[in-house]
Amino acid sequence: MNTTSTTKGIISGIAGALFVLLTIFAYNQYKDNTSEQSVTSNKEQAVNELVPPINSVNYVPQQAVDLTYAAQKSLDAVVHIKTKIISRTNSYDDFFGPFKEYFHQNPQRNNSYVAFGSGVIISSDGYIVTNNHVIDGADEISITFNDEIETKAEIVGVDPSTDLALVKVEMKDLPFISFGNSDDVKVGEWVLAVGNPFNLNSTVTAGIVSAKARNINILGGQSSIESFLQTDAVVNRGNSGGALVNTDGDLVGINAAIASHTGVYEGYSFAIPVNIVRKVVNDIMEYGEVQRGYLGVQIQDINADFAEANDLSNSEGIYVAGVVNGSGAEDAGIEVGDIILSINDRKTNSLSSLLGLIAQYNPGTVVDVKLKRGSKTKQFDVTLKNKNGTLVAIKSGDSFYNDLLGADLQQLTKDELVELNISNGLKVNNIGNGILNKGGINKGFIITEINGTSVNNENHLESALNKSQRNIIRLKGIYPNGARVSYEFMF
Repeated sequence: MNTTSTTKGIISGIAGALFVLLTIFAYNQYKDNTSEQSVTSNKEQAVNELVPPINSVNYVPQQAVDLTYAAQKSLDAVVHIKTKIISRTNSYDDFFGPFKEYFHQNPQRNNSYVAFGSGVIISSDGYIVTNNHVIDGADEISITFNDEIETKAEIVGVDPSTDLALVKVEMKDLPFISFGNSDDVKVGEWVLAVGNPFNLNSTVTAGIVSAKARNINILGGQSSIESFLQTDAVVNRGNSGGALVNTDGDLVGINAAIASHTGVYEGYSFAIPVNIVRKVVNDIMEYGEVQRGYLGVQIQDINADFAEANDLSNSEGIYVAGVVNGSGAEDAGIEVGDIILSINDRKTNSLSSLLGLIAQYNPGTVVDVKLKRGSKTKQFDVTLKNKNGTLVAIKSGDSFYNDLLGADLQQLTKDELVELNISNGLKVNNIGNGILNKGGINKGFIITEINGTSVNNENHLESALNKSQRNIIRLKGIYPNGARVSYEFMF
């Protein structure tokens, strides 16, 4: 009995000791774990304090854009344009004209040059819009459709100030592209460039709209209007005159230029906004030339330096540096120092944006001009006028006066063109004090070319005169008896 009791006591003691040891061990483990968790938690908190908070937003990523519909819709409505330019090698032909055979000259030799571009069919009855530089100086124009059918085209009208031209083919039931609205185009929006780069027919490239209202100073002259859509769609030589379309296949621009040091695409291409295209085309078809409305202000772009120098609070809008006497702006009450904020609720932050907006309207149109004068915002209704300060449309064939030449000029009729076997010209009706009088040019002389540019109306003439370099004007023309003459004037 004593032995059994002793044994039980020993076992009980050992069990108690083990219990105590296990309790101590468990406590130490718990303490160590708690300490480690505390250190880890402190470290995580310290790291989290360095990381900006993440704010969740309700944003659904845009689905992949399907461009196949736009491509299929526009391919058949974009054409390949081939122009043939005949260069006469006999320099005396310009002077002797049809009388050269009496001077026993060698037979005239002609060199033909061929150039390529693109065009966009805008109506089922054969009207095609392209760039002026694609068909400028062309003696023959050939159109090749996407189905390889080829035909000749005739020039309906051109507008060098926007680098646009309208030609026509005698065909019916043609596929055509509908006009979109370039004012509604957004930066970042997908677009397709459709044309014929490097003479590769029916080529489609894709990109986004990179910027709006770009002025890249390629047209030259004070009357030029540059308010391009900039894209990163690949455009190269031969794309000129082709279509820029949105994802619905609607025309939003006419591809016109690239910015490049090498002559090939480097990431920047430019298109004429379709709202300007629509205006130019409609004017050519209705009046024979473009009707240009003028606001009547001289403006200055506002940058940070200009804003600081003129105590302006920001660089928003464009600064009115001058107001033309008798203009719509003066009649409405616009003053020097005003800051134009918008035209018809479209923001204007640069000269190019203002020109692009005003270029969409004819003389006689009333536009809503919002401006800032001091600390107040004001609104004016301004009636646009033409360059002569009137509201009357200037039609092709109307006579006009040019100060530099010092002459009344008038576009020739179709019968006069046929009789003289020329495609364009401005007839001198009267001569006053100016370059023509000093050069001995007589009434009846017909100006066909100035500074290498064909002239056929007032817009052509001004654009050509703006190309004068070193105050020299090179002029070519023909007298009613067929004698061709070349002149060079300094002014």
